[in-house]
Amino acid sequence: MPHRLAVAVTDGVPIFELAIPCEVFGYERPGLTDSWYDFRLCAPAGTRTAAGFAPRADAGLDALAAADTVVIPACANLLDDQPPDLVEAVRAAHRSGARMVSLCTGAFVLAAAGILDGRPATTHWMHAGQLAARYPKVQVDPSVLYIDDGDVLTSAGTAAGLDLCLHIVRADHGAAVASALAKRLVMPAHRPGGQAQYIEAATAVQNTDDLGPLLDWARERLHEPLTIAALARRAGMTPRTLIRRFRAATGTTPMAWLRGIRVDYARELLETTALPVDRIAERSGLGSPANLRHHFTRAVGVPPTAYRRAFAADPGR
Repeated sequence: MPHRLAVAVTDGVPIFELAIPCEVFGYERPGLTDSWYDFRLCAPAGTRTAAGFAPRADAGLDALAAADTVVIPACANLLDDQPPDLVEAVRAAHRSGARMVSLCTGAFVLAAAGILDGRPATTHWMHAGQLAARYPKVQVDPSVLYIDDGDVLTSAGTAAGLDLCLHIVRADHGAAVASALAKRLVMPAHRPGGQAQYIEAATAVQNTDDLGPLLDWARERLHEPLTIAALARRAGMTPRTLIRRFRAATGTTPMAWLRGIRVDYARELLETTALPVDRIAERSGLGSPANLRHHFTRAVGVPPTAYRRAFAADPGR
């Protein structure tokens, strides 16, 4: 029998997150595999999306309990309690053995149903703190694209939902089918779940009066062996004073800030040039390829070569 996949739809659901499972699972895929998903939208009567569209639902929320996989796209409102009928339908589906999947803030629904208690989970990084505060039993990881915890899977925001849905296709139908589908969707075939969510680097300076010129000077010399002593001399301060003012302005230390800037520059070079990794390590100031791999993987979640394969402007690089 085809795998039964149901999407839970409630009033005000964001249209993009709803469109993701519809696009990935809701169309027959001739030429990819003989057996695709038995797909259905489940919604109460009169439901409308955040954009005002009225989805053509196949059944009500009670039909979730008959599905093999249930997808909760995203929440309409994070400030209020989740709709009781949705929470109970999701809880019933989980009790029936369905694989539970949340995209973006859909994790709040799973958490409200108690399904994430004691489990690792993720959501959009902007709302991860709220999820952790509201549901302290959930092991929230705000840094990853998605988490596969067996029968419960959660994704970060927006495009990460596509990554998780492709991951599910890969698990259900194999890597070849997932790669072919990714090609049709014009997206990378695979971004590992542990890859970072690409939160804007915390390198902004709150007070540029003292440190702005120094940071501009350092950015132009990333390839040089910059030290705290060299930065302090340039700023006309003692190293201790520089460290104190730097932390007040940036929230971090001079060396941590410099390392973040170097990783950001290495990312730019990987995306926009065909330079070999050893040259990127030199130009970014990270020194050796091994040092680049260490700091890049720690900050971004994947090694430089994998990042380039996914995001280089020219895929042939």
